[in-house]
Amino acid sequence: MTKIIITGSKGRMGQTLIACAARLSKLQVVGEIDLGDDLAAVISKCDVVVDFSFHNATPQVAALCAKHKRALVIGTTGHGDAEKSEITDYQSQIPIVWASNYSTGVNTLFWLTRKASEILGPDFDLEVVEMHHRLKKDAPSGTATTLAEILADARKLQLKEAIRHGREGIVGERTATEIGMHSLRGGDVVGDHTVIFAANGERLELTHRASSRETFANGALRAAQWVVRQKPGIYDMQHVLGLK
Repeated sequence: MTKIIITGSKGRMGQTLIACAARLSKLQVVGEIDLGDDLAAVISKCDVVVDFSFHNATPQVAALCAKHKRALVIGTTGHGDAEKSEITDYQSQIPIVWASNYSTGVNTLFWLTRKASEILGPDFDLEVVEMHHRLKKDAPSGTATTLAEILADARKLQLKEAIRHGREGIVGERTATEIGMHSLRGGDVVGDHTVIFAANGERLELTHRASSRETFANGALRAAQWVVRQKPGIYDMQHVLGLK
């Protein structure tokens, strides 16, 4: 039995995690933490913390996990460089699964994106389009950022130099090294991601559409059961699924 604490428990993902965990016999939720609750008071009861709170809360969650030697699954996105650095410092003390998306389908998209980029080569222009519900606070999504990182790595580009967030006005011709990034927001869209490879005469599009948050929740819960058996370090969903 893996005992978990969910942070961000009152949010959309938190509530979905609780509902999905209730259907898994090998999981027990021993704490539901949200704004104003004290994680330190209950962390000793769990094996792993599943964090879907907010990006600026994750470093404190990671610090508590390290102090109490508890594993951590990070589902928050939108971290700044300082937050990323602070979280990364704990990898020598506890095992951490840190993924931008816990969906099995999306992680397949990650794999396909790299393979397509390698096969198609530099003659294809690269664009990433993502759409989420109107309440999402960060842009681009963590998943879209991961897709751009994969494309940049495959092309041996520096992402900060190659990324192009939307276009407006007289921007000139598209360069061969641009990676376009476009974020759409509206309605109750759970999460759509498309990678476009466009060349003269043909276009390839790889798309994943999520219709239920349960796909992400079940993946995160799978990661929680997996990470408690691992050595300290930072892992992602590719490790959990055995793709690395």
